[in-house]
Amino acid sequence: MLTLRTFGQFITDTLGIMTKGSRLYYAWIGFLLLLIGMGAIAYVGQLNHGLLVTNMRDQVSWGFYIGNFTFLVGVAAAAIMLVIPAYIYDWEPIKEITILGEMLAISALVMCLGFVMVDIGRPDRFWHIMPLVGRLNWPQSMLAWDVIVLNLYLLLNWFVVTYLLFCAYTERHYVKKLVLPLVLLSIPMAVSIHTVTAYLYNGLAARPFWNSAILAPRFLASAFCSGPAILLILLQVLRKTTKLSIKDEAIFKIAELMAYTMGFNLFLTAAEAFKELYSGTEHMVYFQYLLFGLKGHNTLVPYAWASIIFGFVAFILFLVPRTRTNWVTLNIGCVLIYASVYIEKGMGLIIPGLTPDALGEIFVYTPSFTEITVAAGIFAIGFLVFTLMLKAAVPMMLGEFTLSKGRKAASEPEAGPIKA
Repeated sequence: MLTLRTFGQFITDTLGIMTKGSRLYYAWIGFLLLLIGMGAIAYVGQLNHGLLVTNMRDQVSWGFYIGNFTFLVGVAAAAIMLVIPAYIYDWEPIKEITILGEMLAISALVMCLGFVMVDIGRPDRFWHIMPLVGRLNWPQSMLAWDVIVLNLYLLLNWFVVTYLLFCAYTERHYVKKLVLPLVLLSIPMAVSIHTVTAYLYNGLAARPFWNSAILAPRFLASAFCSGPAILLILLQVLRKTTKLSIKDEAIFKIAELMAYTMGFNLFLTAAEAFKELYSGTEHMVYFQYLLFGLKGHNTLVPYAWASIIFGFVAFILFLVPRTRTNWVTLNIGCVLIYASVYIEKGMGLIIPGLTPDALGEIFVYTPSFTEITVAAGIFAIGFLVFTLMLKAAVPMMLGEFTLSKGRKAASEPEAGPIKA
């Protein structure tokens, strides 16, 4: 009978396997720890001197940190691109790798919380927005909703991943009546985390660039492009570096689904641009600053058009079956769509929403060295979390690391991969 002692052994053995690996593994961990250390030093400097060491000012009070937060919320939400075909349509090839999408969601959410923390000028007051500890001002505050849904989604994915790996470790079948409702619950939860994030923007009536009813659908459509783009490259790397059986048809099906979401994202972007540019109201100034420049300030223009072109080219590559199933063009498309959405949700969303300011002043914002260093440290934390989870999960999924075998990997797996 499974006991708390067995679970304790599972935690101990999991931590043990995370500390063992090849020289390449140690080099990768060391590199990530170096970035984390550099980011921590930069953040200490930010704590000592305040947000003045960033290039954010009264005119542009949100910048690189919040842009990355917004992008990563979309990456976390994209896990449902695996859950829907796996559990709604019961498609077996994707069901075997769904747990990898949930692990990616956990890593992305850890980075999201990191970016929120470093963007707070007084992190000692973070406890004010902690459920059951601070005063959330729920349900009036959209920030309270964001805190709740992000943490619930993180806990949900963490529980499912831990439970499935524990079942693999103890060589027992998971209880479907427990796992299936939780996995299905993750679908509306994933939609909610990015919807609420969009509401944080379009609920600000004084910011016309964000005050759009289709901002939430745009967020979701772009999320379902960028998240799977990262996952497709990771799946190919895992297939070459581990014994995981990841079928071509699973990768190509994800790519096909991405083609539909990319087309919808481009359509929504075009609809928003038409509304602003054709109406010709005073609110057009924000789109004008983004796409064409304003008063000689055109810093964002090449990035904005690069995002549009990258997204359109990636859409064509994923739409055509011949290029979608070619590994070279598939990976080119993944890189292009990642870059496109990263620009769209970063500098293409934050800066035009705040520029020009209420007085018509144009403050040209570019991230400072401190912001870039801190962000690199947070990304390194996310990569470290994902790497450590993979290090323990892969042998458990293959049946090579179980309770009966202890810390010694068997020469041949005795159980097939678990299905998340």
